Amino acid sequence: MKTICRLAAFVLLLAPAVLAQEHYSEGPVWRVSLIRVKPTAMDAYLTSLRQSSKPILDQQKKDGTIMDYKVFLKETKNSPEDWDLCLAIEYKNHAAMDGLVAKGEMLRDKILGGKQPAQQLADKRQEIREVVSSELLQEIILK
Repeated sequence: MKTICRLAAFVLLLAPAVLAQEHYSEGPVWRVSLIRVKPTAMDAYLTSLRQSSKPILDQQKKDGTIMDYKVFLKETKNSPEDWDLCLAIEYKNHAAMDGLVAKGEMLRDKILGGKQPAQQLADKRQEIREVVSSELLQEIILK
């Protein structure tokens, strides 16, 4: 009897996942950060991204650590607290993110010259921008 109850509970727990898979298949995973840049600091922030983040992201793409990355500039603003720039990094799946911190630190040290210069860069960026939101999104492909 206990076995039948456990089996029934297991089936009921899996039902939403099975039904969801009927409608879509899983695509890549995206890390999306929405950034608010302080007034008059957009040029400095984009320069910083181009000089330090772009080489790291390009190398990660070349190494296969990430599939792609995109930077979006928001053309409309709904309020002064709204975001200005979106940074999106595409990973093949959740498993591709395993060990990402260690890989990223090695590459950061190689490109930026170590932890201290990277921390100085982060501190400087904090002065000119604010992270409004950082989300992990699962892309789905409708069937």
